[in-house]
Amino acid sequence: MNKICIGKLVNTHGIKGEVRIISDLPNKDILFKIGNHLFIDNDDLVIKTYRVHKNYDMVSFNGIDDINAVLKYKNKPVYLNRDDLNISDNEYLITDLIGLDIIFNDDFCGKIEDYMYNSSNYLLVINNNSKKYYIPLNDYFVKKVSLAEKKVYVENIKDLI
Repeated sequence: MNKICIGKLVNTHGIKGEVRIISDLPNKDILFKIGNHLFIDNDDLVIKTYRVHKNYDMVSFNGIDDINAVLKYKNKPVYLNRDDLNISDNEYLITDLIGLDIIFNDDFCGKIEDYMYNSSNYLLVINNNSKKYYIPLNDYFVKKVSLAEKKVYVENIKDLI
């Protein structure tokens, strides 16, 4: 099983077992799809409902309709089996980019170490051994992502490095 952390269950919501999850990942329509299996403390939970409320991803699970059944998961990380997602070959999750090489003008510029979200964009955190820099994850800077080659091809980053 290829588990990826998709967020943290921060609290319950109401008395019917709905929970609040904080996740900074994009593609929430794929991650929180009804019927997907989420793993918390090695418990396999199937998503029954999903909605967005403020900054939270609100989820309820099949077979759980009481707040007392979900209290034990409070402040726990939430995982998803990456292999269960139906993602096409040209799609990727932002977590798939960690560890890939950054290529600018056919030169190696560093490796993607992490990502972060500012108020408008996801930023790739690049480490080239001498310093860290950030590249916005959008079409202006990122031209091609090749998971097969383990490379991300970028343009227009001269002033960012």
